[in-house]
Amino acid sequence: MASDLSGTWNLLSSDNVEGYMRALDIDFVTHKIAKMLKPQKVIEQNGDSFTIHTNSTFRNYAVKFKVGEEVDGDNKGMDNRKCKSLVTWDNDKFTCVQKGEKKD
Repeated sequence: MASDLSGTWNLLSSDNVEGYMRALDIDFVTHKIAKMLKPQKVIEQNGDSFTIHTNSTFRNYAVKFKVGEEVDGDNKGMDNRKCKSLVTWDNDKFTCVQKGEKKD
């Protein structure tokens, strides 16, 4: 496990966010909104258990998970599409793999 990630984090950049959202077939208006947002993440960590609050001018939401355990959720920040997420430690990095409703 890496060090404690608790704290407030601000987005500095989101390279290729429009290409990512096009690949997910997210609507054009949401592309434009997402490109302008600079969300703030507030992370609460207790061992391998996390709560991450995302705050922006567009939408606020929270996600709770435990590292190594798959969780059901939705992409509230995008289009409410259902997905399954699995977060793991990769040395000192977080890796999140999401499997969604869209097959491709």
